[in-house]
Amino acid sequence: MFLSTFELFKIGIGPSSSHTMGPMTAAARFLDALRARAADVDEEACSAGVARLSVVLRGSLAFTGQGHATDRAVILGLSGLEPDTLDPDDAERLEGQVRESQRLEPHGLGTIAFDPEKDLVFDYGPALPGHANGLVFRAVDAAGETLLEETYYSVGGGFVVTALELAASDEGGERGIDEHVRVCPYPFASAREMLDMGRESGLSIAEMKRANEIAWDTDTGDAASLDARLDSVCQAMNDCIDRGLRVDGVLPGGLGVRRRARGIHEQLVAERGRNLVQPHAETDWLAVYAMAVNEENAAGGRVVTSPTNGAAGVVPAVMRYYRDHCRGADDAGIKAFMLTASAVGGLIKHNASISGAEVGCQGEVGSASAMAAAGLCAALGGSNEQVENAAEIALEHHLGMTCDPAGGLVQVPCIERNALGAIKAVSAASLALRGDGSHFMPLDNCIETMRQTGIDMNHRYKETSLGGIAVNLPEC
Repeated sequence: MFLSTFELFKIGIGPSSSHTMGPMTAAARFLDALRARAADVDEEACSAGVARLSVVLRGSLAFTGQGHATDRAVILGLSGLEPDTLDPDDAERLEGQVRESQRLEPHGLGTIAFDPEKDLVFDYGPALPGHANGLVFRAVDAAGETLLEETYYSVGGGFVVTALELAASDEGGERGIDEHVRVCPYPFASAREMLDMGRESGLSIAEMKRANEIAWDTDTGDAASLDARLDSVCQAMNDCIDRGLRVDGVLPGGLGVRRRARGIHEQLVAERGRNLVQPHAETDWLAVYAMAVNEENAAGGRVVTSPTNGAAGVVPAVMRYYRDHCRGADDAGIKAFMLTASAVGGLIKHNASISGAEVGCQGEVGSASAMAAAGLCAALGGSNEQVENAAEIALEHHLGMTCDPAGGLVQVPCIERNALGAIKAVSAASLALRGDGSHFMPLDNCIETMRQTGIDMNHRYKETSLGGIAVNLPEC
């Protein structure tokens, strides 16, 4: 099994990887499918081109799509924009243009009718069978005949698969990545295999992950290229924290939630060196770093999926904590952090889920906390066994966490949950480092427990905003 670090850590936009980045990517893929179809059909056989597009959002994408800006994401995707290169200012202009003109002009497909008020449907009926986040795209000609219809699933962390790809993965393993096994020297698919390979090779988890990344990247597979890409992602994470610490005001969406990171950060800076500060205030640095990221995410800013947007604050916060607060922190430690964190994230995605709509927030903040705990433990010199223990401790103490965002917005309780996920990650790493790596519950078993718990969890608590905090708000 192999999942690249850069598939888990993707630079994109808020507020949601599964509800914003995924649908935008699905729209872009549908346009590519239409272009491929046009190339395969000769002019004589094709009496008319695409006249109109329609999109139906199903399951969680319908119930919380407006709060997560799913409609906006689909419009932008059908306009030719993609999450990693999107200019927020250009995006706002393009969305307004489509809504006003009721037309799309995607490259190579001419002018296509698309009225978001009619052609973008929020279907609040049952979810599609493959996944809670489903989208159905349909292209018709001038006579109303269907030219192409495709179902996509946004499976968490910005990953998108078609219905056929999902069915194939259910029969043959992880979605779209098993073909890379043959080129990876350490293709561990479980934590047990990861530890066994580490013992046999004498390598750390980060070193095995590094070897896998270099072997997989057949275009520029060398250490310098890998390090440059890691630096780029790390810089994007830190830039997001810095922006969040600078900006004030009320977050969009109608809940009236105020940004708090800037104010807390100013207090912490002012308190430095004062003897009256309580020791536990050190955890406030972790919290404010995470909150800064998730406030940026809630505002639709540029973030890095870690492994999702809803949980995007945990890994950057703990990594920033390592860099700025831990003795002996260095660049090598940061890279070991990122590679180790992505190795653990890949195991969780492969064997369970990182999608809040599929397994609740245990799959988002829980997974992020496990990744951050593993990364910090590795950066601080932990053994492979201690790293595995750290990840297990962090994940175990998020089991059963629901995904119940108020108003479908990634604000309440999501911002504070990231702060507490970061604090748990540091505590988990610290506990693991004080042991020898031996412990009762293996990480593999904990991941399986999370998967089973997600299956059993009522759909009201899996990113539909139909239960939990979302329906127990104060009267205004």
